Amino acid sequence: MSRCRCSETKEGEIVKTKDELLRTLRSIDHRGYPAYKSLKGSYDFGAYVLHIVHVQGDPFAAPSDLAVTVKAQDARWPKGACGRYETRVALQDMILRRFSAKLSSISGRAGGSGKSGTMIASRPGQEILDRSACQLDRAGGVTLRFYAGFPAAGRTVLAGELEKMLFRFLPDVVRETACAAAWQSGTVQSVLDLAEDQAFLRAELEKRSLCAFVADGAILPRESGISQKPMQDALPFRAPEEDRITLELPHRGTISGMAVRRGITLIIGGGYHGKSTLLKALELGVYNHIAGDGREYVVTDDSAVKVRAEDGRCVNGDDISLFINHLPNQKDTTAFFTENASGSTSQAASVVEAMECGTRTLLMDEDTCATNFMVRDALMQKIVSDEEEPITPFSGRMRALYEKSGVSTVLVAGSSGAFFGQADTIIQMDRYEPKDVTASVRALVPFQKGEAAAPAVGGPDICPDQKRRFPRPGRDFDEERGRVKHKSLGTDGFLIGHGETDLRLVEQLADREQSECLARTFLLMAKGKMNGRNNVASLVRGWELDFQREGFGMYEENGHIPGDLARPRKEELAAAISRCRGLVWGTSTSS
Repeated sequence: MSRCRCSETKEGEIVKTKDELLRTLRSIDHRGYPAYKSLKGSYDFGAYVLHIVHVQGDPFAAPSDLAVTVKAQDARWPKGACGRYETRVALQDMILRRFSAKLSSISGRAGGSGKSGTMIASRPGQEILDRSACQLDRAGGVTLRFYAGFPAAGRTVLAGELEKMLFRFLPDVVRETACAAAWQSGTVQSVLDLAEDQAFLRAELEKRSLCAFVADGAILPRESGISQKPMQDALPFRAPEEDRITLELPHRGTISGMAVRRGITLIIGGGYHGKSTLLKALELGVYNHIAGDGREYVVTDDSAVKVRAEDGRCVNGDDISLFINHLPNQKDTTAFFTENASGSTSQAASVVEAMECGTRTLLMDEDTCATNFMVRDALMQKIVSDEEEPITPFSGRMRALYEKSGVSTVLVAGSSGAFFGQADTIIQMDRYEPKDVTASVRALVPFQKGEAAAPAVGGPDICPDQKRRFPRPGRDFDEERGRVKHKSLGTDGFLIGHGETDLRLVEQLADREQSECLARTFLLMAKGKMNGRNNVASLVRGWELDFQREGFGMYEENGHIPGDLARPRKEELAAAISRCRGLVWGTSTSS
């Protein structure tokens, strides 16, 4: 026997041999299904260690949790790449894609009842995300987490079928995925090169004061509403000459494309000409994408937040006075609460919540915005006076948001020209081709920079104070049988206890595993930092620092890290906290 200190093995735990696993397995053949629990433990297979960390209680229950770890000296991944976060995540993503595909190819080849023979791991989409299913340590050691349905006839152990899964199928899968020797060097290098080029582009956004960059040749349209793969025969993107910049990437070399500069950018055009398609690419440009996606070189400020109307969402103590004031019912809008917000109120809350989280870029599509929040035309102002209208529209604030708070806006506008006077850049989409029409619009509408910059007389500061919101767990977080139950609802949100956090309209949540990670983050915070004394900004900032230090290790329970987590952005964590109906909120004046 040996002692191992890999991530799935508790320090000092005895690691048994694979022969011991085989003997135990054969000894329980045709016994009742609970006999499988005797297999729990770690086993040395020579090239890797197999960890059976949780055994399902029934063949019809969720599959068992397993993991394999390969030491750095056996895996032999480039140490330099493993030491840098961006390239390490890219390698993890590459390994996991093949690992998941290999498991899928053998899943079900061992027979039995229920989920018998199932072998599955996370299946990444087009985005490259940091996932717990595959983790490389800085030295190059690999941990792969997956799920297997232990075979049974009815509820009787089928040891021979599990033997095939663990001793015949799995070793080949691990050998073909977890070790660098199984990969063509060119494949690995191309993944690393793309990751470094994408990191370079993101750094250039900051250096050049850009909100985003869209490369010439990018394919923005998607295959369908249910597929994120690129559309076949779509027109490649080509930047307008006025907005084209050329960059020299470390590996790809010269690349040109459209620079979306800081300030106010309008995207206009007729219906079905590609306005929303461009904005969708920008909102998902906060993530890196795999080669062949078409959006590999579409990068957006990673703090960018897509904001839209969300009728019916809850609002918890937001200072929305920047946009909504002197309500007829005298309700305080500097600490506003509602369980059923209107479109305008929800959008006002989302804007100030994004600012609370430190966003530098707001993304909006007029089609999904509340009209009365966005604009109020001259005729309406004549009929309904400012004193009678509680809403100061976004069109009257967005210039000041940029000039006084450094928050840029990229806005798709298809029906109103009210934004033209404040825009720095105006891009017209014409049959999916972008054209810079800023100069021609300026001939019709002069730039209104000075007029729109100042807030209304007697109005609130352009930087609302969002530091007064202090959440703590409510009754939904009460433990039942020693634990708080939770359930992921995919990208629609999650349940904690009986309370739902609705994230259906948080459109930059890209993967169901991010939702699962958010739910577990709530449970973690509820045990400590979410105590009614830390505001939302400090909670989010504290989580980000903890993740940078501990990674998915912060979610470890009973020596095991779940294999179905993907790292969310801090912006989505802040959005989830603000939308959670199971929290109790206080303010600095009431705490």
